[in-house]
Amino acid sequence: MRGFLGFVPWIVYGIIATGDEWRWGAIAGLVISLVLVVIDRRSGKGWDEMVIESSAAVFFACLTLLSILDPHSALTPYGPALVNVWLAGTAWGSLAVGKPFTLGIARTKAPEEVWRTPLFYRVNAVVTTVWATAFTLAAICLIYVLTVSPHATTLVIVIKVLSFVLPGAFTVRYPALAARRARAAG
Repeated sequence: MRGFLGFVPWIVYGIIATGDEWRWGAIAGLVISLVLVVIDRRSGKGWDEMVIESSAAVFFACLTLLSILDPHSALTPYGPALVNVWLAGTAWGSLAVGKPFTLGIARTKAPEEVWRTPLFYRVNAVVTTVWATAFTLAAICLIYVLTVSPHATTLVIVIKVLSFVLPGAFTVRYPALAARRARAAG
């Protein structure tokens, strides 16, 4: 469950940043992400365990600055989509550099002897790909919905919830399934 705490700034932003409240959502996201980074660093966590938290700090710093400098930006209505675009970029970027963002989190839950195994890496690459795909699909859906029907709040919420719940459920179940398959294959 600890790995999911990194998503708290994004979720809080999603709750607060409705209509004219996007500035307060960005500020809340920035404060929460910075607090998580400071707490994690003080507890000895490596940067590889805080990819989502660090990414959140950068995103919300930029969004806070934008919301202050241009409070009526044309991007304002697309805040929910911007979150998913950024998260998709973070996830795909981590895969592109060969360090799936879930690796650091998974290392906190797995014995050290499995960290360097091909299966451990493959499981994390698959899990990160699922997250990246979910964020990408949600971004596309949100851009469409917010363009066609900017006041479809219920649909936006459903898309946002599914973009976290579905890959979250996969993340919880897939590693054990992959391990069972590997043992069965021998």
